[in-house]
Amino acid sequence: MDQILNKVGSYWFNQKATKELNSVGDDINSVSSSIEGGAKWLVNKIKGKMQKPLPELLKEYNLPVGIFPRDATNYEFNEETGKLTVFITETCEVGYKDSSVLRFATTVTGYLEKGKLADIEGMKTKIMIWVKVTSISADGSKLHFTAGVKKSRSREAYEVLRDGVIIEKF
Repeated sequence: MDQILNKVGSYWFNQKATKELNSVGDDINSVSSSIEGGAKWLVNKIKGKMQKPLPELLKEYNLPVGIFPRDATNYEFNEETGKLTVFITETCEVGYKDSSVLRFATTVTGYLEKGKLADIEGMKTKIMIWVKVTSISADGSKLHFTAGVKKSRSREAYEVLRDGVIIEKF
């Protein structure tokens, strides 16, 4: 009788343990899909997925590393579609050494391809008024910004990571 109870108990325990472990896995997946930017990298790390730093990704796609503010370290990138989502802690502006200024929302999205970030949402530049940046492309020593009109700037101005200055409104 003890052997039967041991087997039944062992079977029941194994079933419960498996169910609980699966539940933890589901919880991690659920947390992973609901977390915005900040801690998502931690969940990916736990799952065994390490992503390269954002500057390294930009370099790999032939774009200068200083396009985004220094604190924009968390991002999601879908290699199949090319969709890039960059998370920035607060809405901010970044001034560059050519006197240009970019303004960033807390989430910036676009489609990344070699030498180009297209269909950008969440980024503006000042041309006399604040205008939405829709694409950035690299061409040798120039960066071409499309923001209502196409504007070219020296690529060198964007090669260094810079801090964003916190602003009230995007």
